[in-house]
Amino acid sequence: MRLNLGANDRRVDGFISVDIDEPADQIVDLDRIWPWRNNTVEEVLAFDVFEHLKDKRHTMNELWRVLKDGGTATIECPNASKGAGAFQDCTHVSFWTRNDFEYYEKGNFARERFRTSEYYGVLADFEILSMTESRYDLNRPDGSKWDEVWKFKVVLKACKQ
Repeated sequence: MRLNLGANDRRVDGFISVDIDEPADQIVDLDRIWPWRNNTVEEVLAFDVFEHLKDKRHTMNELWRVLKDGGTATIECPNASKGAGAFQDCTHVSFWTRNDFEYYEKGNFARERFRTSEYYGVLADFEILSMTESRYDLNRPDGSKWDEVWKFKVVLKACKQ
């Protein structure tokens, strides 16, 4: 199974589109327990959706839970450490930076340090396969530059063993 989370009307061949509202194939509230069984998803796309989800730990733990060992997730969201993109949309409720992913990266000092802490509650183990950054300009109606939006795209591999 391959999922396109937060898809709305952005269809991708071979992926089930998932969103909180129509016209998605599956209507799912990703702030709750995800409806897919453990280890059943091969690939996830999540473009401009994670910043709309309330709890980073829940999101990353659920992503890891449903992915098969070696399954991948491609996540793109505004970079909260650069530009206005993360904060300009009133429906953004969590703010992500590139560094957030170190807490979910198997073997990373930040992840291993808190592995057994109930407070942190991080179950997920991922390998970061790649991380890239991009930016685009926000323009006024007259074409002049207003601000810029920085995004990052991270590709993760689920580590289950």
